[in-house]
Amino acid sequence: MALHCTALSFFTTSVSSNPRASTSPHWFGGPTSFRGKCSLKSSPSSSPPSPRFMFQGEALGSGNGALDRDESSLVVCFGEMLIDFVPTTSGLSLAEAPAFKKAPGGAPANVAVGIARLGGASAFIGKVGEDEFGYMLADILKENNVNNEGMRFDTGARTALAFVTLRKDGEREFMFYRNPSADMLLQESELDLELIKKAKIFHYGSISLITEPCKSAHIAAAKAAKEAGVILSYDPNLRLPLWPSAESARQGILSIWDTADIIKISEEEICFLTNGEDPFDDNVVRKLYHENLKLLLVTEGPEGCRYYT
Repeated sequence: MALHCTALSFFTTSVSSNPRASTSPHWFGGPTSFRGKCSLKSSPSSSPPSPRFMFQGEALGSGNGALDRDESSLVVCFGEMLIDFVPTTSGLSLAEAPAFKKAPGGAPANVAVGIARLGGASAFIGKVGEDEFGYMLADILKENNVNNEGMRFDTGARTALAFVTLRKDGEREFMFYRNPSADMLLQESELDLELIKKAKIFHYGSISLITEPCKSAHIAAAKAAKEAGVILSYDPNLRLPLWPSAESARQGILSIWDTADIIKISEEEICFLTNGEDPFDDNVVRKLYHENLKLLLVTEGPEGCRYYT
């Protein structure tokens, strides 16, 4: 049987700590704003769904008003927050774009905001510049009910900028301004360890592993979370232009792979990490499943995602 669901509420998901869980795939998809329940549908070619996963509750609205939040399910997101500049006309390359509009960005910060909009408790830890963009980003987190007490402001570096477009051929194009940007300069001594230790889930990416001192801060934060019994959630979020080389990206992403309890990965990233193997082949995906992993999510864009336990 295959598990089909209109959406998944991450902050109400219960994950088994059984390291011997099977790595058979399960499928679900749908929008991030939802009111739906899971259903089981017969599929003779797939394995039975694992009962260890509990999909429950319904999403809340995305208004800016204060919501009652269960701090015992706090998700602390660590990493970069920046300003994305997006062309005002879609389908053009960056060079062809007549103008750009600014928008808050950064994958870990996006996760924090998404969780808060679904009614969960979330916090963000990272560094921005002591500039207008940095203050704007801190205010946006606050307006979206995200705890921003772990944010730090750098007086000597600017908030990171990224120019992003989706061309007509479907390819994304990025241009980053980080030479260095404030997020790269977060130091271990600036970490809010108490906030990290009271989290239920500590979520992070790989961009914070590229340069020092942020790399050491990242490793120290994850170590503190692990020692406190916090679930570690990892989204590699591959951005090749930011790494010195493809091989350094591959090594950097995999350097912390085996410490994560939950990993979310895209088909593109599977192909990259396995040196071009088929991301739709379950045997290929299982190569990335380590013995301490509780949940491996493979995202498939508008088709939803599949997961392995």
